[in-house]
Amino acid sequence: MSFDEGLESQIARSEKLWLFLDYDGTLAGFAPTPDDILIDQELIDLLSRLVSSPRLRLAVVSGRRLSHVRELLPVPGLFLAGAYGIEIQLPNGEQIQRMDLASIRPVLESIKPGWQKLIAGRQGFYLEDKGWSLALHARFATDEDAGRVLSAARSLAEEHLRLGAAMEIMHLLGGHKFLEVSPRAADKGHAVEFLLERFPFPGALSVMVGDDDKDELAFERINAYGGISIVVSPVPRPSHAHFRLASPLKVRRCLESIIHLNNEGPAF
Repeated sequence: MSFDEGLESQIARSEKLWLFLDYDGTLAGFAPTPDDILIDQELIDLLSRLVSSPRLRLAVVSGRRLSHVRELLPVPGLFLAGAYGIEIQLPNGEQIQRMDLASIRPVLESIKPGWQKLIAGRQGFYLEDKGWSLALHARFATDEDAGRVLSAARSLAEEHLRLGAAMEIMHLLGGHKFLEVSPRAADKGHAVEFLLERFPFPGALSVMVGDDDKDELAFERINAYGGISIVVSPVPRPSHAHFRLASPLKVRRCLESIIHLNNEGPAF
């Protein structure tokens, strides 16, 4: 078998599939910085083949800003969700913003200078302004520097959120050498539920594939809808996911297998 027998068995029994896919760490490896746009024609071709089937629907749900996802994946027929689903582009090109940017941008502008000052002159840090959120990356910093700077950045952001009375609409997301301040509505679980409810695909099995803690929220929501969740990780780890694939390469092989099963018919 080209991928897990239990996973293949469930997919093969399904009349239709709705695939929800993370990008970084799932469909592709991580770029040097979050603002790097590394076009992958092989991936574009693969998703184009998938989306051409009337029995498959694809949504890419990413933490990147929508403009980046759109540039990375110029594939007609895709649902694209950026900023964890705050901004969505439909297959016909129509865009949906699930909240008002003007209501949160002043809070981010109050935090940004302090975060910039914290990392000024320090190696291994990168501040990403996604428009809807600010993300502080410390992947290339030492553990000691990352811990100290991210702790200070968290304290500074919490103070601004309290002073701006923004705790109800904004929150802080942590991770390995990572900190982000974003709207509470920026949640992949909410994004998946919004798409499933707003754009039903009757008879389809929903499948979510992702690699980090932000995807766990989507796994929980997909599981509640009776779907399949797949974590991308080189080693087993605690997760709400039903299955595990070891790498983005394994994810692509799984998607190739779905194309093969689809072509075989009559179901998958």
